[in-house]
Amino acid sequence: MSTLLVKPKEQPAEDGNILRVTPESANWEYVGFEVYTLRSGETFAKETGDREMAIVLLSGRANAATKSQSWANIGERMSVFDETPAYTVYIPNDDQVKLEALTDLEIAVCTAPGKGTYEARLIRPEDVDVAQRGSGYMEREINGIIPEDKPADSLFVFEVYTPAGNWSSYPPHKHDTDNYPDETYLEETYYHKIDPAEGGFAIQRVYTDDRTLDETIIVNDGDVVLVPKGHHPCSAPPGYRLYYLNVMAGPIRKWRFTNDKDHEWLTKL
Repeated sequence: MSTLLVKPKEQPAEDGNILRVTPESANWEYVGFEVYTLRSGETFAKETGDREMAIVLLSGRANAATKSQSWANIGERMSVFDETPAYTVYIPNDDQVKLEALTDLEIAVCTAPGKGTYEARLIRPEDVDVAQRGSGYMEREINGIIPEDKPADSLFVFEVYTPAGNWSSYPPHKHDTDNYPDETYLEETYYHKIDPAEGGFAIQRVYTDDRTLDETIIVNDGDVVLVPKGHHPCSAPPGYRLYYLNVMAGPIRKWRFTNDKDHEWLTKL
């Protein structure tokens, strides 16, 4: 199995955790990513420490509270494929968060180094930037939960919906060189969900220009792909819709990328 592929646990841990990526486990510096599943009535609690955090309600409803803020009955969709933007709770470093599940609940916990610049806040569906990107078989929908123009110290968080039969993160691009303003170094995770999940799969390729890294990865529902460097396109086979949640962070909170020159002509279509 590829070292870039992280598969969920067969059974949740006692605290509901089914998947965990840390900077140490990924052998990088910035991005952390976890997924938890809770039954109705169960709770999730976590200290942020020196990291800022964004908790994306993938499905289900919850009450949420930090040290200074609280929000009741947040969440709307019961599946990521309801295709309405998620509710997300942003929490700065040196804070804490507690969620009480009002229904069965799946959450993604996205973390990166924090500086304490911004207060805790709720990001509602109407706060999310929704846009279509690409054309033809490259078209997909982007939900900007925490894009560059929204406040955060390090984090970028996006949801992407790729129709069955289409390619995404395409044309291939990379952001692995600390060379601002031309390109920025950003680590990235892809959390994949597939509809229908039974028998469904998607394909993600991660490769560098010199091909010292060149992997083609088959992903199933609930898998994470790590992108430490290189171009990283993915595709949804006919009959299977693809959702993925992207988390990015690096030393500079700017998203500047370089297209694979062999495929850059596709940007003109």
